[in-house]
Amino acid sequence: MDRLSLNQITTKAWSLPEAVRGCAEAGVGWIGLWRDKVAEVGVDEAARLVREHGVGVSSLCRGGFLTGVEPDGSPVDGVAMTKEAIGEAARLGAGVLVLVVGGIAGNDLAASRQRVADAVGELAPLARERGVVLGLEPLHPMQCAERSVLSTVDQALAIAAEHPADAVGVVVDEFHVWWDPRLAESIAAAAGRIAGFHVCDQLVPLPDPLLGRALPGDGPIDHRMLRARVEAAGYTGPIEVEVFNAELWRQPGDEVLAKVIRAYRDHVAG
Repeated sequence: MDRLSLNQITTKAWSLPEAVRGCAEAGVGWIGLWRDKVAEVGVDEAARLVREHGVGVSSLCRGGFLTGVEPDGSPVDGVAMTKEAIGEAARLGAGVLVLVVGGIAGNDLAASRQRVADAVGELAPLARERGVVLGLEPLHPMQCAERSVLSTVDQALAIAAEHPADAVGVVVDEFHVWWDPRLAESIAAAAGRIAGFHVCDQLVPLPDPLLGRALPGDGPIDHRMLRARVEAAGYTGPIEVEVFNAELWRQPGDEVLAKVIRAYRDHVAG
C-alpha cells in the first residue's frame, strides 16, 4: 500500500476534498490530481488539503495540448497552458506534470510531432527550475488523431532524451502501451527516465477507445510483469490506478476506492 496512488479520475464523482479525505482514511498515501478538480477549490486550498491529510501528490494531470489543437480541432495555446500547469504542480508538491501532447495539427503527423519536440524544448528549463518533471505519456495509436501524436514509449523517449532527466521523462500507462511488441526493450531504454507508472486493465471487447478501461485483473494485461520491467528500469515511485470507466464513475467513491485497493493488492503489488 505504500506505493499505491489513486488517480483522481478513477473516482470521478468525488470532489478533491472527498478524494483526499478518502485516501487518508483508507491508508492510501498518494493521489494523482486533475487540474479541473484542483480548480474547483483553488491551488492553495488543494495544497493545504493534501498536506493536512498527509497524502502525497504523485502527479498532476495534465499540461496543454502541445500540437496546438484540442480533440475537437479548435486551436489552443498548449505551451501557455503547460507553463501555468507547471506552476500549479510546483505549488501542489507534485513532482510530475503529465503531458498528453495533442493530436494531429493540419493533417501533418511529422510536423505535429516536431511541434511537440519544440514545445518541450521551450518548457523543459522552466519545469526544471520549478522542480517538476514533464512526464510525456504516449497514448494508444487509436487516439493519435485526437489526443496524442506520441503512441509509443520509444517516441516519447526520443524527445525526453534531449533534456535532463530531472526535467523531462516518460509515463508508462499500461492501457496505452501493453500491446507494443517493443515494450520490454523500450522500458529498458527508458532507465532513469520513467516519471510515472499507471495501471488499469482493458475491457474485452473494447467498448470505447477512451472509456474501455477496467480495474486491474478484469482484462488481459500482465500487471506484475510490467511492474517488474519498470522497476528494473529504476522506477520505484508511486503506482497510480487510473481507470476511465463510466460504470465505475456512477458508483460511490468509497466503494470504488475499496475496489481499487483490492485490485492493486491482488494483481499489482508484489
